[in-house]
Amino acid sequence: MGKRKFKAESKRLLDLMINSIYSQREVFLRELISNASDAIDKIYYKALTDDSLTFNQADYYIKIVPNKADRTLKLIDTGIGMTQDELEKNLGTIAKSGSFNFKSENEIKDGHDIIGQFGVGFYAAFMVADVVTVVSKALGSEEAFKWESTGSEGYTIEPAEKATVGTEITLKLKENTEDEQYDEYLEEYRLKEVVKKYSDFIRYPIKMDVTKSKKEEDSDDYVDYIEEETINSMVPIWKKNKSELTDEDYENFYREKRYGFDKPLKHIHLSVDGTIRYNAILYIPENRPFDYYSQDYEKGLELYSNGVLIMEKCSDLIPDHFSFVKGLVDSEDLSLNISREMLQHDRQLKLIEKNITKKIKTQLLNLQRDERENYEKFYNAFGRQLKFGIYNEFGANKDVLKDLVMFYSSKDKKLVTLAEYVERMPEDQKYIYYATGDSIERIEKLPQTELVADKGYEILYFTEEIDEFAIRVLMNYDEKEFKSVSSNDLGIESEDEKAADAETTEENKALFDYMKEQLAGKVKEVRVSKRLKSHPVCLTADGEISIEMEKVINAMPDNQSIKADKVLEINPSHEVFQTLKDAFESDKDKLNLYTNILFNQALLIEGLPIEDPVEFTNNMCKVMVTSA
Repeated sequence: MGKRKFKAESKRLLDLMINSIYSQREVFLRELISNASDAIDKIYYKALTDDSLTFNQADYYIKIVPNKADRTLKLIDTGIGMTQDELEKNLGTIAKSGSFNFKSENEIKDGHDIIGQFGVGFYAAFMVADVVTVVSKALGSEEAFKWESTGSEGYTIEPAEKATVGTEITLKLKENTEDEQYDEYLEEYRLKEVVKKYSDFIRYPIKMDVTKSKKEEDSDDYVDYIEEETINSMVPIWKKNKSELTDEDYENFYREKRYGFDKPLKHIHLSVDGTIRYNAILYIPENRPFDYYSQDYEKGLELYSNGVLIMEKCSDLIPDHFSFVKGLVDSEDLSLNISREMLQHDRQLKLIEKNITKKIKTQLLNLQRDERENYEKFYNAFGRQLKFGIYNEFGANKDVLKDLVMFYSSKDKKLVTLAEYVERMPEDQKYIYYATGDSIERIEKLPQTELVADKGYEILYFTEEIDEFAIRVLMNYDEKEFKSVSSNDLGIESEDEKAADAETTEENKALFDYMKEQLAGKVKEVRVSKRLKSHPVCLTADGEISIEMEKVINAMPDNQSIKADKVLEINPSHEVFQTLKDAFESDKDKLNLYTNILFNQALLIEGLPIEDPVEFTNNMCKVMVTSA
């Protein structure tokens, strides 16, 4: 028979497919295997309604045959085959899907779905082959036919010899180039690798003759021999009943999929049969990847459609705050685009993501409640991500995450949840108190903690840059407002104490105004401290930007020079206060010296840089000489 031409639109689509649609050449094998699986499925469905047909699972398989000598790769299936007319319709018109038509004509209700929806997958073969030959014999037909094409120029169909029902596709591989080594698709290891990656869970055996070695009897020599081997797993773990799986099975699968080198803390196995049907296996790792908090880390779950890998990293299935979760989702109901590589971004994905998010939170809360040691392992690895999730997107996810975050407690000397803190608050305590610093050790020495600690109130220690930003977004927990120990009003003072502070402030207004003038541009105010007990001085901040937030923001690459409105607080009960008052009355030079020293001391306590270290040390020497 003479050469037939593809329709004009089909020719353009073929050119597009070969060069643009698929991001990786290796997916040609996924597409051909999926089509072969479809062909076997069709016999299965016919057997359901045709009593003359029997479906014996053992008779149906897909076989891959590489031939290095001829540079051909052959794919054989025992499926339903195609008639001459079907070869013309299905392979002569690109994007004509025989599987889609079959699904439309045969109601599929038993969950044994056909993979293929688009007829374009077959043409992925032209990404690696110069010539594609298809020999097929249809079920119930005595004749076989050969379809052959060298690409967009057209194809031929002619009678052929084939003893059994099914289809045999032969790819004559392209010649190697500097950029592409097409010979790799003739290597056993590479073919097994691609099958394992994309088609491991095709429900029929994928067979291949592999080379093996054995030791000869009465000799130390080894000889090679060929043995047919099934190279796919066939039954995915997520399709099995949970009752027949052990923790070890899930852990082995975690290692097989190379989700991590650690042992997962928990797994979640979902089988959902609702608006959209899907199965999922999710893992909460114990350790974070080395690049987790870097730009190189790529979040996402593996996405399968009927056991066929569609995407290695589907980021839309998991929210950013749970980006540490590993695993996969497999659904029969996904709307795929033409290349079967990307999803149509519609409500299907949102439904799955919403449900997965709920399940992850529930599992984490269970871990927190029942296995506190393991939860703390998890939290030490990924807690920063949870806190960033509260802060991110203007607090959109704060209600999802607020029960999962933990902070170091001044009372328990360990991590506690916000719920645990609030539950044991004394009746007279109005706020959830926190202190910020570079480390637990530094916070414990902060002067600002004295009054709150003296009252017996618990203080949460914020030691990570994100902590205070997250809590500012959260605002309150269980209707209890967060309050920094550096806040102007701690809500602790009695009315008598407030009156006494006001009196001291008024009596020493001139002193404080003078000190403020000496520190012009450095502090917003100098005032009596309500929080200091034994320390002489400390820095606090008025307004939304705290001193710790100033440090974090100004350490960022795009230094914005954000400044907190600093307040220098003086302890009126400390003996240094009387020294300041005396100097104000009799020696302004001394007061200037003391003011600068106290301010620099306060900066050092806060971990802030001193503007002029040399001047500071000289001032200290002056004080020592004067004292002597």
